[in-house]
Amino acid sequence: MPLIPPEKKKNPSLFIHSDMFKRPAWGSNHPLAIPRQSAMLDLLEMLNWIGPDNTKVCHAANRKTLVQFHTPDYVDAFFQADTSGKVSQANRQKYQLGTMENPIFPGLFERAATTVGGSIMAAKLAGEGRIVFHPSGGTHHGRPDRASGFCYFNDPVFAILTLLNQGCTRIAYVDVDAHHGDGVQDAFTDEPRVRCISVHEENRWPHTGTGDDHGNGHAYNFPTPRGVGDLAYADVINARILPLVREFAPEAVVITFGADALDADPLSAMGLSNTCLLQTCVQICDLAPAAVVLGGGGYNPWTTARLWTAFWGLISDQQVQIKLPKPAREMLEGLECDLIDPEDMRPEWTTTLLDPALGAS
Repeated sequence: MPLIPPEKKKNPSLFIHSDMFKRPAWGSNHPLAIPRQSAMLDLLEMLNWIGPDNTKVCHAANRKTLVQFHTPDYVDAFFQADTSGKVSQANRQKYQLGTMENPIFPGLFERAATTVGGSIMAAKLAGEGRIVFHPSGGTHHGRPDRASGFCYFNDPVFAILTLLNQGCTRIAYVDVDAHHGDGVQDAFTDEPRVRCISVHEENRWPHTGTGDDHGNGHAYNFPTPRGVGDLAYADVINARILPLVREFAPEAVVITFGADALDADPLSAMGLSNTCLLQTCVQICDLAPAAVVLGGGGYNPWTTARLWTAFWGLISDQQVQIKLPKPAREMLEGLECDLIDPEDMRPEWTTTLLDPALGAS
């Protein structure tokens, strides 16, 4: 079945970017030490899909902005750790900084603050009546007072706060990352203007978001089994998720579009094709006049870069059902990832943007 592009918004879609996100990061021996963002940006440039007319450059959020959600002591401890390259034992334990999960590496604070700045910019621009894609966003586990799950600040929270400050009274936050969006749900548990909906793999870290978890009445969680596949997943989306969003009649949606829900991601096992996840995101975007789409997880560089590239193609009126040109194929063939065995590589990962549909495993 062909992908259906989103309905036209009042204004054209925009892509949020910073050269910060092309820099090497995370050191080594970390699931995010892969070229997912740089590979996506390379693909977009090789396809001539981004340029001055549809791209906005974001900048780091300042301390005054960051402490609107994060505690001042955490922001200051994070900045000091980044500046010195060291974390005391007490701060490591208190703020979960400098751990194997949340390591400190050069430029980290600026990178995390730029991610927040990008989500704030995306929300402001989406409020003009458009879809805005910020693939480097989606750090949905970040807590007010500590890092969590590779997330140092919580940029989806700042996107939602920006929309609220612009006067939105109904915002639907929809999280399709394989991991429950715990940090965002908890941030808005007492906020009736925000409906938090998460579809994620059951019994997967952070082990929250059970089916009976409704927060304080504003959250809806849908854990799915391992290997759920396209057909069963689409049933959940069509029967449960879309009606929940539609009933709320949101003025804006914020989506964490995690590529870790895709088949062959090394940190999850939902087993979806990117065509299924793409159509899901498009359907949600169609339910509000403004949409912010954030990247989230994704630990296979080939599947992640292709998903995000194809999504931008869909919302910017490009032809996504294509055979990739030779430079793009060569770039993808040259990627490396310690988490993916060479024998598990698939032909479509280096030749096309779209996957074949997948059923339940």
